[in-house]
Amino acid sequence: MSHHIVEVEGLRFTYPDGTVAVQGISFRIHHGEAVAVVGANGAGKSTLLQHLNGYLAPTAGSVRIGDFPLTRQTLGQVRRTVGMVFQDPDDQLFMPTVFDDVAFGPLNLGLPAAEVEARVEAALGQVEALHLRHRPPFKLSGGEKRAVAIASVLSMSPDILVMDEPTSGLDPRTRRRVIELLASFHHTRIIATHDLDLVLDLCPRTIVLHQGRVMADGPTAEIFRDGALLAACHLEKPLRLQGCPVCG
Repeated sequence: MSHHIVEVEGLRFTYPDGTVAVQGISFRIHHGEAVAVVGANGAGKSTLLQHLNGYLAPTAGSVRIGDFPLTRQTLGQVRRTVGMVFQDPDDQLFMPTVFDDVAFGPLNLGLPAAEVEARVEAALGQVEALHLRHRPPFKLSGGEKRAVAIASVLSMSPDILVMDEPTSGLDPRTRRRVIELLASFHHTRIIATHDLDLVLDLCPRTIVLHQGRVMADGPTAEIFRDGALLAACHLEKPLRLQGCPVCG
């Protein structure tokens, strides 16, 4: 595969009710990059992400993952390459136990039981959740569910991680743990988020969406210094870049 490149060209998508969500988006992400996708609610972030492993099919334009244009024929290969972590872990966890959830993907690849077991243990160990393996997912905390959802993707050994709001709804300590976990990965990472301080921690490059279009694509530090751009896209600077309201 061509270094696991993600290439989007002229992507457009309109929902069946006529809502235009994505309007001519183009970008190219190279192997090992960590890229944030930011924008206000309704900017098209989640819709874009769902095109990257074929959960949605474009109205127009194309998506290419490495050597493969994303089509019905290549969907299986692309989904083995691109692991998607949804915004709500409950959309991803549906089996009786954590082990079953993390094993689901490898089992569907037809892997032998011993390799499935090894992959589950390795993935849960990577997110420090091995002690949860026999627990039912619906009894986990929000942070535990997030870790298990990530493990269920890691067990597929993807080369590209696509994450939608990975810190949404987490308490500060758990949020920090998730950020540290994501920083430890060497995968290509594409992260859609409202957490702009997370972007400073993890993503040297940022793509800004507004009303389904790319308004900026470049170094994160430069984008977050552009107050006019942020205001036009209904965004604010990360908290750590804002002045202290007490001391000025």
